[in-house]
Amino acid sequence: MQPKGELEGTVAVVTGGSGALGSALARALGSAGAAVGVLARDPGRVAATVAALGGDAVELPADVLDRPQLERARDTLLERFGRVDVLVNAAGGNVPEATVGEGQSFFDLPEDALRKVFDLNLFGTVLPCQVFGAAMTPRDPSDTSSRSIVNVSSLAADRALTRVVGYGAAKSAVEGFTRWLAVDCARRFGDRLRVNAIAPGFFVADQNRGLLLDASGELTARGRTVVEHTPASRFGTPDELVSTLLWLCSPASRFVTGVVVPVDGGFGAFGGV
Repeated sequence: MQPKGELEGTVAVVTGGSGALGSALARALGSAGAAVGVLARDPGRVAATVAALGGDAVELPADVLDRPQLERARDTLLERFGRVDVLVNAAGGNVPEATVGEGQSFFDLPEDALRKVFDLNLFGTVLPCQVFGAAMTPRDPSDTSSRSIVNVSSLAADRALTRVVGYGAAKSAVEGFTRWLAVDCARRFGDRLRVNAIAPGFFVADQNRGLLLDASGELTARGRTVVEHTPASRFGTPDELVSTLLWLCSPASRFVTGVVVPVDGGFGAFGGV
């Protein structure tokens, strides 16, 4: 955990900022001193998240797949604060129709569903990087501050998980994009604009709750399998992503770019035996 005030004077935006993971990340950035823009589609949830954050938090109701809406959100931050220092792309998730159900085959999955999950996760990361990233590029050689983009991937990008074919493939693309953009920005701007990603393990959120827990809150068969293959023997909690995020956004990681940091309780390191 970075000391309180480590990001004092910076301006951050979190896409998917009203979700379980996104709101925890927004809260962490605010606690570290950043003014935080909370960007998500549902204005009511955005307002509730901003009210809970308090301070200089800003409501940015917008769809990550709608460029004009993203541009209006960016302009709102620039008009109020004059800068953007941190972009966290937490928007994303699975699409049930792009998941192989019981008795179903990959070959039966509808094309539209697969395109939808790629749009949400890949283009829902690429477009904010273009729109907000354009405001983060250093304009003056004397500006030596280091700005940071942090994308949210998944352990499903690196390990083949049954059923979630569309989501896993889309997150793999997010990681490839993260590395490409990191190299491009480093070659252009040195350490003044860095791009990294966090790959959470299994955290219970709205998108996967039904897969991991039953109506009573007990583990489903899939949930038990996940816990058995996680050396830490449990799911993660949103706050456990916080220290990694703050490190990637702070000057402490100025020589770190193009990496994907797993926060998964050892899931990715375990062979299952």
